[in-house]
Amino acid sequence: MKLNQLVEKLQYVHILNDQINPVISSIDMDSREVQKGSLFICIKGYTVDGHDFVNQAISNGASAIVAERTVDASIPVILVNDTKRAMAILSNYFYEHPTKKISLIGITGTNGKTTVTHLIEKVLNDAGERTGLIGTMYTKIGDQTYETKNTTPESLTLQKTFKQMVDHQVKTAIMEVSSHALHLGRVRGCDFNIAVFTNLTPDHLDYHQTMEAYKYAKGLLFSQLGNTYDQTSKKIAILNDDDEASVEYKKMTAAQVLTYGINETSDVRAKNIKMTAGGTSFTLSSPVGETEIELKLIGKFSVYNALAAAAACLAHGVKLNDIKQSLESVEGVSGRFETVDAGQQFTVIVDYAHTADSLENVLTTVKDLAKGKIYCVVGCGGDRDRTKRPIMAQIAVKYSHKAIFTADNPRSEQPEMILKDMEAGIESDNYVSIVDRKEAIEHAISLAKPDDVVLIAGKGHETYQVIGKEVIDFDDRQVARAIIEERMQ
Repeated sequence: MKLNQLVEKLQYVHILNDQINPVISSIDMDSREVQKGSLFICIKGYTVDGHDFVNQAISNGASAIVAERTVDASIPVILVNDTKRAMAILSNYFYEHPTKKISLIGITGTNGKTTVTHLIEKVLNDAGERTGLIGTMYTKIGDQTYETKNTTPESLTLQKTFKQMVDHQVKTAIMEVSSHALHLGRVRGCDFNIAVFTNLTPDHLDYHQTMEAYKYAKGLLFSQLGNTYDQTSKKIAILNDDDEASVEYKKMTAAQVLTYGINETSDVRAKNIKMTAGGTSFTLSSPVGETEIELKLIGKFSVYNALAAAAACLAHGVKLNDIKQSLESVEGVSGRFETVDAGQQFTVIVDYAHTADSLENVLTTVKDLAKGKIYCVVGCGGDRDRTKRPIMAQIAVKYSHKAIFTADNPRSEQPEMILKDMEAGIESDNYVSIVDRKEAIEHAISLAKPDDVVLIAGKGHETYQVIGKEVIDFDDRQVARAIIEERMQ
């Protein structure tokens, strides 16, 4: 594609060295990935500025530059006010508007996004659809899995990934959509068909500052569903009727709304909920009928996740009985209320719970099912929202017989200081702080007796720990299993 053909999609731009009109073979925002024929877009990040790497991009073969300020270059430089916005527009056009060729389902909310995306994927796969998935754990195109750095990647990466999905005959893509991504414009150009809201509880307040701003950021997904009623591309908002934020999101979207929940006004509703140690059963009531659901997943939060997935799949056109069969066949989602069974007489559960609400949900579920004592290993990530640290700690000591505070991903912070933040305001003495995460898990397991439960919270599926600038191998599940096996020898 010629540069001029690509750049004409931008409005009122100034081009330096415009006497050259090279062929653009790729678009890149990382100068290290630039090849001959690349259009290099200078993006200002939190720690680095792409404008400082123009020379490296040129030496690697860049044919043109998109920048917010004048840079020293003999190749064409397209000056724009906002390179991130320009990147979304250019990449969407360069990759031929891929989300107009597939059905796109986006899931946003504080908790449950990963589980809901995987439940939807399971239902659609069982229905014979070839799917793609983008989220916290990985990116998946058909049966191939790729590593992901952010819950929701930058617009350039997204559009390139969607194009790969189109090329691999993917029919539907399911994507976690974070508040950061919405606020930073990463999903601009994504043509969502269905948008799902799980819940809104305090998180990321280090970034958003207030709950109102956080709620607004999530709401952008629903406002971006469009403002027309094109029957060839229906837009549907799936909203949690039991979360008050949905009242605002209904106002923010022009799309048709399908609600889910447990209260009587929901379109898709769970009735007669019964929970046991082996799973959760309920009656699923919907606009197309009722059916009994026997989930292998445990907890009230699992009911909400199943309802969200069911509502999205109904809106997508899947039959109710097919949804029932798929949901009932799900064994679990990696790192979400996942048990570690090495033959011990007590229960060990690993969960991704890293917000106050998710931790409380998991602990209340454990408390309802536990016959013995509860030991909770929990930490808080460094360089993240400090306000939730004492709250999470208070929840841990409230619902546990003993809480063990420890490092999560301390990043650039001293883990001892994070633990002090967690300890602030706690009046009870049923906790201990152990900086080393392995030692903390070992201590909790050493305390456990038959019928007790050890909950290891915060990291779930993660197989690493970030300490300073170093990323070390660390999997809560593997560590716990090794400790249990050693204890049983």
